[in-house]
Parts: sequence; C-alpha cells; structure tokens
Amino acid sequence: MRGLTDRVALVTGGAHGIGRAICVRLAEEGCRVMVADVDSHVADSTATEIGGHAVTCDVTRRKDVHAAVEATLTAYGRLDVLVPNVGVAALDSLETLDEEGWHAQVDPTLHGAVRTIQAAMPALLESPGGGRIVATASVNGMGAVGGIPYSAAKAGLINAIANIAVSHGPQARRTTGADHGWVRANVVAPGTILTRNWTEQGPAQEAMLERITAAYPMGRVGLPEEVAAAVAFLASDEASWITGVTLPVDGGLMTGPLTHMIEMGWPDPS
Repeated sequence: MRGLTDRVALVTGGAHGIGRAICVRLAEEGCRVMVADVDSHVADSTATEIGGHAVTCDVTRRKDVHAAVEATLTAYGRLDVLVPNVGVAALDSLETLDEEGWHAQVDPTLHGAVRTIQAAMPALLESPGGGRIVATASVNGMGAVGGIPYSAAKAGLINAIANIAVSHGPQARRTTGADHGWVRANVVAPGTILTRNWTEQGPAQEAMLERITAAYPMGRVGLPEEVAAAVAFLASDEASWITGVTLPVDGGLMTGPLTHMIEMGWPDPS
C-alpha cells in the first residue's frame, strides 16, 4: 500500500493474535516495526521474524509506554504509525463485577490506549505527511453484545479517537499545507476473531464459538490477518482522506439487528 515503505510503526500488544498479525502485515508493507508487549519472549520472536525490534511494555504503567516510544525513536529515529492494540476482556456479570474486575479490563483497554497515544503524540506530530493512529476497538464498543467493562472501554476508545481526529487534524492544528504537525486517527472494530482466546480454552469455548459463528452473515468468524489488512489500509496513504472513522471488520455482524444474535442463542440468558 502506498506510503508505508520505511514508515516506523509502534504496535502495543504485538506479540500474539491480532497484534502479531498487524506487525507482520505492516512489515510486509515496508514498515519498520517496534513490537511492544508484556510477553517479552514472544515479542522478541515476532520482532526477529519480521526484522524489527521489540520492547517490553505494560500499558497500565505510564513509564512503560514512554519507554516504548523512546525505544522506537532510539531504534529508528522517528515514529509515524501508532497502533494501540491492547485489550483485556472477562466474562463478569453485572452482579458479580467488583471494582477490581472493572479496572482490570478498563485500565489496559481504554486508559492504556490513551496513555500510549499521549506518550507517542509528540513524535507522531513530527511525522512527514502527518502521523497515523489506528486503534483496535471492537464491535463490543458499537452495540450491546455483552461484557460491560470491556464494551464500555472500547466505546470510550472509539469516542476518544474521534475526538483526537478532530482536535489533532490539520485544520485544528492550523497546519493546512504543512507536511507535519497533525495526525489522522481511526479505529478498526473487529468482530469475533479466531485467536488463542478461542482455540486454547477447551470444549466449552469451542461450543460457544460454534454458536457465535451462526450469528455472522459471512458464515464464519474472522482471522487476525483480516484485521491486520484493515489496519494497514487505514495507516497507509490509500486512506489519506479518512480520519475519525470506525471501520467494522466483523463479517457483517453490525449490519443486522442484534436481536438476531439472541435468536441464535448468544449470549445465553441462562
């Protein structure tokens, strides 16, 4: 895709699943990639595979996200693309949810993304052609599909990115005609994606996955590589007039009424 060759990208949660696929795809498009993850061993492996660098990063720790940005600037001298990708979900019901459970999901998923954006923004504003932020949200942030803390965090992220697109665009930054000093900010919102969260959890999760699949107009769940393709597009010059949008990568799930999901038996009210 145009405009990604020799760009520098920082991807949080880049060691596994969707994050790993994003790192691989951006590297294939010519980006130089910093893989940031709490799982340092797998992050190192992913970085080696794509010819990039890795840094240990817990997005709940402000010093870690600043260190990840500094590591990127030290390794590559610039930062053009930021992908805040970390998300933590659990199946707590409203009745059993306590404050610790709430923060365990909302802090990394929403606050962690905002921390990372704050740390990266000065470098992104120096990027020729404008910095690019592509955050990973979820269809959970677009409708009532369960998981209140995670869904609320993703909805907050979608709104935060929309506001950043407005407040840090060329017009608001008074940089019309300049080649830097502004950012484009967008969101991808995946539906159910076939990652280790589904494949390594045993028969109960497999049965739930089968029920969920029936709700998708495409007749299947998605693959990490399909989300990565959308991220690469939004980060590229092919999307040069796209900012503030949320792009569902969801096999058509959000095009129909959510009551269809209930009719298909998910979430299970029992």
